[in-house]
Formats: sequence, C-alpha cells, structure tokens
Amino acid sequence: MDSLTQIVLGAAVGEAALGKRVGYKAALYGAIAGTIPDLDIISQAFVDTVTALEWHRGITHSIVFSIVGGLFFGWLVSLWEKRANWKQWYWLWILCFVTHPLLDAHTTWGTQLFWPLDMRLAYKNIFVIDPLYTIPFLVFLILALRRKQTDPKRRKLNNLGLLVSSSYLLLTLLLKGVTFLKFENALQEQNITYTEIETKPAPLQAILWTANVETEDEFLIGYYSLFDSRPITFGNHPKNHQLLGGLAENDKIKRLIKLTNGFYTITKTEGKLYFNDLRFGTLSVNPNNQQYVFSFLIEQTKGGVTITENRKRPEDAQKILTELWERIFGN
Repeated sequence: MDSLTQIVLGAAVGEAALGKRVGYKAALYGAIAGTIPDLDIISQAFVDTVTALEWHRGITHSIVFSIVGGLFFGWLVSLWEKRANWKQWYWLWILCFVTHPLLDAHTTWGTQLFWPLDMRLAYKNIFVIDPLYTIPFLVFLILALRRKQTDPKRRKLNNLGLLVSSSYLLLTLLLKGVTFLKFENALQEQNITYTEIETKPAPLQAILWTANVETEDEFLIGYYSLFDSRPITFGNHPKNHQLLGGLAENDKIKRLIKLTNGFYTITKTEGKLYFNDLRFGTLSVNPNNQQYVFSFLIEQTKGGVTITENRKRPEDAQKILTELWERIFGN
C-alpha cells in the first residue's frame, strides 16, 4: 500500500499495543515502524532494474525481518523509553512490522512474506492506493489521538478504525469473488478458451475490476463495473514472445518473466523492443489500449542486456483518472 496508509496502519497498531501505557509515543513509533519496510526502495539507486524489482517487498516485508527487526528496535527504544519494558516495546514493533506486509499481500505486487522461501503472496483484492480504505481509518485515528490517554473512548475509536478498515478489506475479497464469476461467465458465453485468469481492482477503488485472461497466443483484458448493464468486452493483446528470439535465454529476461508469472507481452516500436508487464494493466480503461503501466525497454549493449523502465508521465495519470471516473458508473 501507499506510504500514508502504512503510516496510519502502523500508528493505529502502535496505539492499540501500547497507547494506554505510553500515550502518543506509541502511535509515533508505530508510524515509524510502518514506514521502515518500504525503505527497500533505496536499493533502486544501487542495483539494476530487474534486481530492484526482485528486492522490492522482499526481505523487509518478511516474517524474518519482523521478528529480528522487532527485537532490535524494541531493545533500542527501551534504552530511553522507560514507561514500558523491552518485551512490551518488542511487541509493538513486531506487530507493526508484520501487519505492514500482511496488508501489502492484498495488493497486485504482493510480498515475500515467507522469505527466504521463493514465493510471493499477492491476493490482488485492493489497489495500492484506495481512499475508501485509508480515509475512514485516518479519521478514526485522529479522533482517537485527540482524546486523553486515560479516556476509554480513545481506545474504542482506535479499535473502531482497525475494525472498519479490516471490514473493507474483507469486502474487497468478497467483491473479487463476485467479479471473478462475472468474468468467468462472460468468457463461457463468448466461447473463449483460456488457460488462466487473474482479476484485480482498477485504480483507487473496488467498484471497477479488471481481468487478465491468458489464451494460447494472446492475452485478453476486460473491465467490469458493479454498475454495468451491458456484456463484458475483451481487448486483444498478442503475446509476441517470439520477438525475444535468443534473448529469451538471457538471465535478466528470465527473471523478468518469473516476476510477471508469465503475464507479459513483447512489442516492437521503431525498432525498439519492449517487455510489458500485464499484471498492472494499461494506461487506460479501454481494454484495447496498448500502453502499459509497466513497460521495459530491452537493449543489447557491449556489456550485455540493459533493461530500463519507461518513465511515467503526468498526462498519463490525468487521462486514466478521467476515464476511470466515467467507467466506474457502468458501460
């Protein structure tokens, strides 16, 4: 999830763990703990693109890090914060560390919660930024922290924020199941033979959902809103995996393919080769759009193969937000 959401979650968990004993500092340290796992993004400055993608939400989002990091930071804070003992501070830090990746596991990117085991959990039931999850959560946290440390309503308000946010998360899982069946029925009605289907919410909400459908030679992308009245239509996205040629055996390309779980296409534009990660969809809610959120330029140099992520443009975000607002309310 985005940084603000993780700060709110960390602060609320910190408050729940030690707010009654240490007051506002519990939320403060919880907010810090909610930020630390995402510092893995610093690796982008020191490693190549593919390695940075592999490390993102890796070790710092694992149970191992939660336990070891909790031990270290719990001990460190206990050296000067004497209103709680080391075990109590450890409990705060480990709870904040472990709830961070547990929440991230519900997004499309997922987390390597069980690192060093080579597996990534990604339930894909909530977008990485969802105001409907974050804003109510934030409001309850602010209302709680405005109360005195000894006020019983403070704890009730904070717990209510945790309850509301968790309930919304459960609701998105239910909506994922409902929309999955809608996509599955649409494919059957249109006599489309497929090998795999994955669904996820479109940006910023949980009303409009999108599906990536794998067939033999192409991927299909479709959108479904809870307010739709017309049948689902699918856009065609040829795999073009043959365009890789000998590059398919390159180590970096193999690692990219593994990261996408095989959901990728290859395009060639003006003689340049691009690797497109379909997990995060296109820069439009038009299912036929061929501009992808994550696209990587593949270049062969004397030093080997160089992979560079295409830069995002502000106008792309403005365009998709406008389209998204219109499409949410039905086709």
